[in-house]
Amino acid sequence: MMVSDLSGQSALITGGAGGIGAACAAALAAQGAHVIVADRDAEAAERVAGQVRGEAWAVDLLDTAALETLTLSADILVNNAGYQTINPIEAFDPAEFRRMQTLMVEVPFLLIRAALPHMYKNGHGRIINVSSVHGLRASAFKSAYVTAKHGLEGLSKVTALEGGDHGVTSNCVNPGYVRTPLLESQISAQAAAHGIPADEVMHEVILAKNAIKRLVEPAEVAALVAFLASREAAMVTGSSYLMDGGWTA
Repeated sequence: MMVSDLSGQSALITGGAGGIGAACAAALAAQGAHVIVADRDAEAAERVAGQVRGEAWAVDLLDTAALETLTLSADILVNNAGYQTINPIEAFDPAEFRRMQTLMVEVPFLLIRAALPHMYKNGHGRIINVSSVHGLRASAFKSAYVTAKHGLEGLSKVTALEGGDHGVTSNCVNPGYVRTPLLESQISAQAAAHGIPADEVMHEVILAKNAIKRLVEPAEVAALVAFLASREAAMVTGSSYLMDGGWTA
């Protein structure tokens, strides 16, 4: 996907030290953006930032009080930080449920809030929210994640409506299962929740609904993010872009 030069623009990526975030850092840097890798893992953030000649921001995003007074001068904001916990609703820890809403809904809200004044002043901005197929569909045992991603979808659409007159776009990317450490950590939990052996999870659960029977690669998600960050995507806003191998077809 050919996208325009992003030289002179700064891009902040949360959860940027690994998986989809690191792939986004590489893709945006390749287009000339100055990338800020935000992650709670300071060492990994420094490593990825060094690879893309950007900078690292070691931050605990769950410290939301510190984000309430934050000012961001980013031209591109990629809300990517998140994680997964699998449990039936009746066994789901309420504190864990709240933590996931904080990280995947409240934190994007606070970062968007911090970035919009700079974007509005310049008449240009790109907000890209890494949602999921679970932002549009549900799966059993994922009440917190599905709820959070649905909330992120709503936030993204409101941001698109408010930002339209200011040259700011807001979109979601919605991958299916991506080849990341996050996915690998789910295998045993999925097996326990569904009552099947771990070696059957990939076929029986993860790829069961896919037309294309493979995982999404982080670089594929990053290519879509890079397009949405480009000048060519100026009329693309308020939308959700599925990359799910035909899961929702």
